[in-house]
Amino acid sequence: MDEEGEERKPKWEGKATTKLRGPTPQQVWPLFQDFCTFHNWLPSIDTCRLIDGVHGQPGLIRYCASTVDPSSIKWCHEKLIAMDPMERWLSYEVVDNNMGFKRYLSTIKVIETEGGCHVEWSFAADPVEGWRFEDLLSYVEMSLKGMGENIEKALAAEEEASA
Repeated sequence: MDEEGEERKPKWEGKATTKLRGPTPQQVWPLFQDFCTFHNWLPSIDTCRLIDGVHGQPGLIRYCASTVDPSSIKWCHEKLIAMDPMERWLSYEVVDNNMGFKRYLSTIKVIETEGGCHVEWSFAADPVEGWRFEDLLSYVEMSLKGMGENIEKALAAEEEASA
């Protein structure tokens, strides 16, 4: 809330979508539902682990980090705000980080489509010092594209192994 007692709305809002051909929402959702395994799917993340709370429950806080170079690690703590396994979506917020985020809220949805599904990643954030809105949107778009490719490969390999 601001000084007048009114809740501030983030100034940056964006959304990215990627289409997964073949995998069903029922196959894809469990990969997102496990909130502490994003490093398996998100190409820019080296580690993602539980630091507080209960898996799958709002309030869970995860630590995510990526190594920029041997002497620099970018990290954040992200809190699971809500999750709906039936509708296949989750929302989280950044609660601490060294990347300049003051306020960042995000929702990821897995949506059924003909012949597969698509994943939607939306965000609302206060401007980040040293970034432009386009930088953040591009990061989300490229990250989601990479996640989609990694998920498709993993599920195809899983199907092949079980055939």
